[in-house]
Amino acid sequence: MKKLSIILVAVLGIFTFSSCEDFLDMKPTNQLASSEAINTAADAKVFMNGIMTRLSSSNLYGLNLFLYADAKGGDLTIFSQGRGSDGLYSFNHNPNSGSYSGFWTTSYNTILQLNNLIDNIAKLEAEGASEDFGDMKGQALTIRALVYFNLVKIYGLPYTQYSPTQSLGVPKVLEVLDASALPGRATVAENYEHIIADLNEGAKTITKTVSTSTNGYPTYWANRAIAARVYEAKGDHANALAAAKEVIDSKKYSLYSNEDWVDSWSEQFGDESIFELQMLVNENALTTGSIGAYYSRIHHYSSKVGGYFAASDYWLERMSEDPEDIRWGVMAYDENSESYDKKEFAGKGDRLGCSYKYFGGVDMPGDGKDDCAACNVKVVRLSEMYLIAAEASLALGKADDAAEYLNAIRKRSPSLEPATASTVTVEMILNEKSKEFFQEGVRYWDRLRHGEKIEFNDEIMGIDCPHRDKVIDTKSYHKIVLPISVDELNANPTLRTQQNPGYPAYTN
Repeated sequence: MKKLSIILVAVLGIFTFSSCEDFLDMKPTNQLASSEAINTAADAKVFMNGIMTRLSSSNLYGLNLFLYADAKGGDLTIFSQGRGSDGLYSFNHNPNSGSYSGFWTTSYNTILQLNNLIDNIAKLEAEGASEDFGDMKGQALTIRALVYFNLVKIYGLPYTQYSPTQSLGVPKVLEVLDASALPGRATVAENYEHIIADLNEGAKTITKTVSTSTNGYPTYWANRAIAARVYEAKGDHANALAAAKEVIDSKKYSLYSNEDWVDSWSEQFGDESIFELQMLVNENALTTGSIGAYYSRIHHYSSKVGGYFAASDYWLERMSEDPEDIRWGVMAYDENSESYDKKEFAGKGDRLGCSYKYFGGVDMPGDGKDDCAACNVKVVRLSEMYLIAAEASLALGKADDAAEYLNAIRKRSPSLEPATASTVTVEMILNEKSKEFFQEGVRYWDRLRHGEKIEFNDEIMGIDCPHRDKVIDTKSYHKIVLPISVDELNANPTLRTQQNPGYPAYTN
């Protein structure tokens, strides 16, 4: 994979070659100067700052990871084509265009940095370093597992619906590669194996402290929460329940009351936030390219915001089961509403299809920074652990526990009857996740995991999607995973025979 190798060499050069010190003496806050190496815990922390910034880029948690899973899961629709990223919704993907190769390149660039950090820490420890690098090592292993988990979901067929030992995942690169290396794809099962191994190894040394000093970085509890996600994705209900329950029972985090839930979106590092990425104005904030902008009403935050995505009728119908659901509090009218022409809220009958979670609320207060679009990204929240625990408990025959975990979140719909051991179903749990995690990149993965058919709300504005049907069968439709881009295939001969099924075969 020459393209990957070029990235490896280029980033390695940052740490091995000197620069002209008289050009710019100011040291960046999120990377090491080129003449330095990782020799101290402070160096490792600076290195980790750079990794956290990369995670918040538009190709990862800054936008596309959330948008990918929302646009493809049936909870979003579009009012017009060509405004931006509608190819995710229409599944307009092929190796030459619309491949969203930024997932691949940015992830492997991040993995390179993580491998550099892990390898350097191992070297220092072998040399008898006096400083404790345990937390940094645990963080790096946890983030490497998270990045690989996202990659294998995007490029590898769902673990629970296809043969994980036969279907291909992504290249397994757990050390800094030589420039000539051309790794091929591991199987999905092999990817999950090393993801879980990284999480378990990282859990041994990563801090359990939850304080202002750990804000913006993964802790032991984030590690276990990510593990719960991974186990859920592979259908390992016992381990998913154990990991989620450990986080819940730790009491390190607490669910918001109904009165506080809406305002929580204008807070940084709140009581439910297990792992949160810090977005900084003039550093990594994405303004008109942010999550908030892509879900807001056209031209609301800025004249440059195109009204990209809104809630589908199907999601709105699900929410409408309870008009008193507190999660309506972050929704505002969209351009298909009577209010859009009047430029003011018309009230009853309006289509509340625009989410303002990542503007801090419908009044766009942000979360305490000068730009409301610079809201921190909540990667993992406690409410997800309750819903993972609910589904796992139900699968394990513990219906009473499943209802109890579900009701802890279902109470956000105060007019709905609580679930009981006799009424709780998987559908109820997944519907609750849909409502709770709208705009947070969850829905598609649940639907793939269960092999569900997904219906898209194309008819709302007469959208023509020639690249997919209105209803797709996730058990047979090849575009449920992305193709490997032609650039990667050109660069790495090993990958040329490993394209995802259904996409065009490689040709010179």
